[in-house]
Amino acid sequence: MMKNKLIITAFGLLIIGFGSMLSITGAKREAINTIRKETAKVTQQTTETTQEVKKIENVYNHDDVQAKSALLAFAKAYYTFDSQASYEQRFANISELVQLSDEQKKALFDNGRDDTGGSRIDNLGLVSQYDNATGYTSDIKQNTIETLMTVVVKTSSSRQQATTQVLVLHAWYDVKLKKLVSIKINAVQ
Repeated sequence: MMKNKLIITAFGLLIIGFGSMLSITGAKREAINTIRKETAKVTQQTTETTQEVKKIENVYNHDDVQAKSALLAFAKAYYTFDSQASYEQRFANISELVQLSDEQKKALFDNGRDDTGGSRIDNLGLVSQYDNATGYTSDIKQNTIETLMTVVVKTSSSRQQATTQVLVLHAWYDVKLKKLVSIKINAVQ
C-alpha cells in the first residue's frame, strides 16, 4: 500500500511538474509570438521607409541627371560650329532644352555678323569644337536645380592655331518645365 501511495505521489508530482512546464512553455511561446509580431511590424516599416527613400532618391537623381544632360547638350550645340550657317543654327539645335528670357537669348545667341552684315565666322575662318565637360548640381530649391559645368572647347581661326579654352557654365534647370531657364557663361583665365 505504501508502494502505491509512493507511486501515486510520484505520479502526482510528475503531473504537477509537467503542468508547470507546459504553463511556462506556453507563456514563453506567447512571448515569442509577441516578439515575432513586433519584429514583423518593424521589418514592414523598415521596408516601407526604404522604398520611400529610394523613390525620393530616384526622383531627385532623375531630375539631377536631366539637368546635367540639358546643360551638356547646350554646351555641345553652343560651342560646336565651323561656318556661319552652323553658328546661326546653334539655337535651333537646343531650343527645346531652354526657356530663356529674350534678353538672355539675345546676349547668348548673336548672329555672328559684323556691322556691315558680313560673316565674322566665315571671314575669320572661326571654328569651335566642344571637347569635354564636367558637371555638378545642387539640391532642388523652388523647383529649380542649380547646375555648374566646366567646359573645354578647342577654337581656331584662319589666322591662329587651335587653342584650348576653359569655360564655366552656370545654369538653372526648372524641374517642372524640364528646361534650362537661365544660363551664364564665364571664361576661366
